[in-house]
Order: sequence, then structure tokens, then C-alpha cells
Amino acid sequence: MNMTHYMELLAVNQPWNLIIFMAIPVILAESLAITKLYLLFTRKFDGAVYYLNRFAGIAVGIYFIGIIYYIMTNAVIPITKAGEWRTIVDPIAVGSYVIAGLPLIWIALQEFGLVNRALDQMGKLKIHAICVALFLVFGHIAMIAGMVDPSILGYKGASAHQMSSGPDDHEFCHPEEHEKMMKQHQQMMGNMPSNQMPMGGGQMPMNNQGHNH
Repeated sequence: MNMTHYMELLAVNQPWNLIIFMAIPVILAESLAITKLYLLFTRKFDGAVYYLNRFAGIAVGIYFIGIIYYIMTNAVIPITKAGEWRTIVDPIAVGSYVIAGLPLIWIALQEFGLVNRALDQMGKLKIHAICVALFLVFGHIAMIAGMVDPSILGYKGASAHQMSSGPDDHEFCHPEEHEKMMKQHQQMMGNMPSNQMPMGGGQMPMNNQGHNH
């Protein structure tokens, strides 16, 4: 089965890539979402939950800055230059993953007081909720598109090219080699006892792996 670059990124270097690109950002984003709901319902803007919410918002935003920089420089730019995207689902998966991180970066900027300064506490919480919702939407689009087998849309990976057979893929056999093999076959037939002779006109079935034309 062929994989998108998104799934390939998560699959290689196990378990570290899965932890770095999936587990850590998802845990931070889910912590941010859960604590945000708690604050919206309780309006308690102090205590452990409030500070956990602020920490998660700042940490996940900074974390995604590093992830997006890595993916852009090591995947998106070189793959685009080489024209190696594996059908349309491939850039959709990678692009959605990158876009999903942008709302979380906006949350971190808000926590640092760099944006939305004029909003009150409830206004900032609403922005947080919208940003978390956008992350969930684009994050799930990335997962769904990333799990699609690109061969469904016509992509042929390296394995498919290696398995394909054509007129130029057969093993070349010299005439001298063929004649030598026939002589060995005749000698073997001559030395075989009559009661062990193969049926079917005395012809020895040939192994396709022994001689390919």
C-alpha cells in the first residue's frame, strides 16, 4: 500500500515522529480545548485550570512554529520543487496539517499580548474557542486525507514500478546457455530409470524459474 507524505512522516522513525508530530501537539491542543470549555462555563479566571489553559495555549503555539518551519523547509518546498506530490490528497493532507497550526499560533500571540489587546476576557476566550475549533477541523482533514491510499487516484509508487512486467523486464538468455541446458536435460533423461520416467510423452516439465525468455 502506498502512503501520503503525511502518513510516511508519522510512520518512519517510530515512535519519535509519532510523538513529535502527533502526540505532543494533540495533547497540548486537547488540554487547551478542555480547559477552555471549563473557563467558558465557570467564568473562573484564576486558579490551576486558568494557568494550565494559558500554559497550553502558549506552549502549543510555540511548538507549532517549530513544526511548521520544519515541514515547510524539509517537506513542502523540496517536494514541490521535485514535483513529487502523490496525487491531490498528498498536498491536502500536509497543507491542512500546516494550516491547523496557525490558529494555535494566534492563541499564543494573544497570550503574549501581541494581538487582540482591545478585547476583554470573554472576547479573548471566544477567539480561543474559534481557534481551537479551526485546529480540530483542519487537523481532522489532514488525518483523513493523509490516510487515503494515493494509488486510488492513480499514483504508482516505486514498488509498483518494480513489480510491473513488460517485454524489457525478462531475463536475457544466451543461445549457448540454452543449448547447454538442453544437453543437461537430455543427459538427465537418459540416466533416469524407465519406471521413473515422467508421464505425458516423456517430457520433463520445465521450471519457469530455471530459464526465462
